[in-house]
Amino acid sequence: EVQLVESGGGLVQAGGSLRLSCIGSGFTFRDYAIGWFRQAPGKGREGVSVIGSSDDSTWYADFADGRFAISRDNAKNTVYLQMSSLKPEDTAVYYCAADPFGGSRSSQYHNWGQGIHVSVSS
Repeated sequence: EVQLVESGGGLVQAGGSLRLSCIGSGFTFRDYAIGWFRQAPGKGREGVSVIGSSDDSTWYADFADGRFAISRDNAKNTVYLQMSSLKPEDTAVYYCAADPFGGSRSSQYHNWGQGIHVSVSS
């Protein structure tokens, strides 16, 4: 059974940083692309960043480019999302998702974590 567990969320002041972690189990982690998505209250789920499986290629949403950094440690079955210069509009539930092929759209993923709250105060 594929399982994904996020950690590292919480409350931070604007301008601060957080590092989210996503630990996977029940599948060959290195063979899967991992994506981070977020959903703010009253809004749809949007892509934040993706890291590929074979070549560690990365994708960032425009709002994340330059402020967020995604990385993976296959030995630990973990993908990280380092978030810096956080803004109140980054407040959302953040989810990680896994798929053999990945992509920037949530519809491309069938395996999801339970989500973790990130709140940024002004």
